[in-house]
Amino acid sequence: MTTPTPKARRLQHSRYGGPEVLELAEMPVPEPGPGQVRIRIHAAGANGRDSKMRQGLFAPGQTAPAAPAPLGIEMAGEIDALGPDVTEWSVGQAVFGRTAELDAIATHALARADDIVAKPGSLTFEQAAALPVATETAYRTLRQLDLRTGQTLLIHAAAGGVGLMAVQLARLQGATVLGTASQANHAYLRHLGAIPLSYHDELAPQVHAAAPQGVDAVLDASGRGVLPASIDLTGNPAKVITIADLRAAEHGVHFSTEILPIPQAMAEVLPLIENGTITMPIEAVFPLENAADAYHLLDAGHLRGKIVINTLS
Repeated sequence: MTTPTPKARRLQHSRYGGPEVLELAEMPVPEPGPGQVRIRIHAAGANGRDSKMRQGLFAPGQTAPAAPAPLGIEMAGEIDALGPDVTEWSVGQAVFGRTAELDAIATHALARADDIVAKPGSLTFEQAAALPVATETAYRTLRQLDLRTGQTLLIHAAAGGVGLMAVQLARLQGATVLGTASQANHAYLRHLGAIPLSYHDELAPQVHAAAPQGVDAVLDASGRGVLPASIDLTGNPAKVITIADLRAAEHGVHFSTEILPIPQAMAEVLPLIENGTITMPIEAVFPLENAADAYHLLDAGHLRGKIVINTLS
């Protein structure tokens, strides 16, 4: 009698469009190769890059991917299989990090053994799944901006996952932080030590009133056409970085895509998360069956922190 092949479930799309194109599909549970581990995923973070991929923004002129495309970058779960040469991890260990492919919104996925970290017992799987992308991106971009103590940083979309992590890291570096956000998140940004600015009012007068000393650097996590104004405020496109505006090159602005290993960023930041110095709020948690609803909420914007998808059946 043939043993049935174990099945995994993953979120995918066969055409480009809104969250309505997303579907759950079954497939064989993947087998880890050299340098990989297989993760039984408990929770995964939803990110703006997922939406851009689903909308086909990285494939202009095409109406559908060549094959059904998965989604998701970051996850937390338990190791349930090891690649043939992996000795630093054990089956059953709770970990979080990035998947080897963009397929974290799933019940199982592979991850590089050097791109995950052990999940502290003080964090739930949902809390851990909310950390990898926001932490690595904020950590990386602040270093690319060469932010220094005493400087002033403007963050667009300061209440999102990357924005909130960048606010807290920059404040710990001794920077003054201004952040654009919806009115509902202004009080929270003040609590973190940032100066909130409104999306709906003209930017320059707000910045000049809040920071008459000027702005030294800008991190754009919104992608909402803010690059020209940001360049005007800094006087130099080299002082502006975006992680969200695909038209960055037209403005001479760097689109930051250089990804660091998750352990590199977490080595410095995870102790601060564990002791409560840095926090990452979770806007909402959705079950895997309702993942499309998670992306409807994500695409609407004006979030506080992260959206997480629980992938346990």
